[in-house]
Amino acid sequence: MILRRLRAIDWDDWTVAFDHSRSRALLMREYLRRSALWARHYGAESVWPFFDIAEHIVPCVQLPLDIASDLDAFLRGGIGPNSVERTVTGAVRWTELRRQGRTDLPDLPEPYEPLLLMYERGGGFYVDQAIDLNGVSLPRWGLDTAIAAPPFLTVGPATLDALDSDAKGKVTYFAVVEERFPRERPMGLIRRRAVGREPVTHDEAFSRNLRWEPTDYFDLYALGHNDTDHVEISEIEAAAFIDRVIQKYRQSRSS
Repeated sequence: MILRRLRAIDWDDWTVAFDHSRSRALLMREYLRRSALWARHYGAESVWPFFDIAEHIVPCVQLPLDIASDLDAFLRGGIGPNSVERTVTGAVRWTELRRQGRTDLPDLPEPYEPLLLMYERGGGFYVDQAIDLNGVSLPRWGLDTAIAAPPFLTVGPATLDALDSDAKGKVTYFAVVEERFPRERPMGLIRRRAVGREPVTHDEAFSRNLRWEPTDYFDLYALGHNDTDHVEISEIEAAAFIDRVIQKYRQSRSS
């Protein structure tokens, strides 16, 4: 299953990577957070972040011969630098470890799934002074910084697509709030995009149509015509709102 997912990836399509740069950055951060938790638990700090977690749990874990052969052939095809190959190998070996039904693993989040999702949204990455995702660069966090990072748990494809949708320019998110709808569960979500060197502002609300649509909320607010207020929120908080709207829509369609 994992190898099937990996084979389906176009590892050289930079256009896809650029189009999905925001979700890929969030997914990489979540992988760094999760893998840091595993590295700390098993004393693998020196090889973190791009490593084979399974070998630090059961050094002698072996892949079935057919999977080992398929993995070797896949890697020979060329998918990127050693850091990418190590995590791909680690994801395959981790899947085998989980298949064995081990009951002695710590209660920590699945380590490789965010990274696999990131690969599926535009291929691999390169590591130099920063982590280059072909469209956005991330700083090379220390282990403690990664562990302390806020979790990014809303990783459904539709939510990730909404974050990436026409997300050009500098994007700032705002929750529309009032007494009954606090920041944690706002009544609406707006993003403001500042595009270009001499920024042109675009205000858009995430609508019940599950897409970003133009809004005059801020214009009306400035004129005193809105009874609601707003507060700036993080991209992770915005993703949580989007995910709730999508889930509610799906439930209403299935009922």
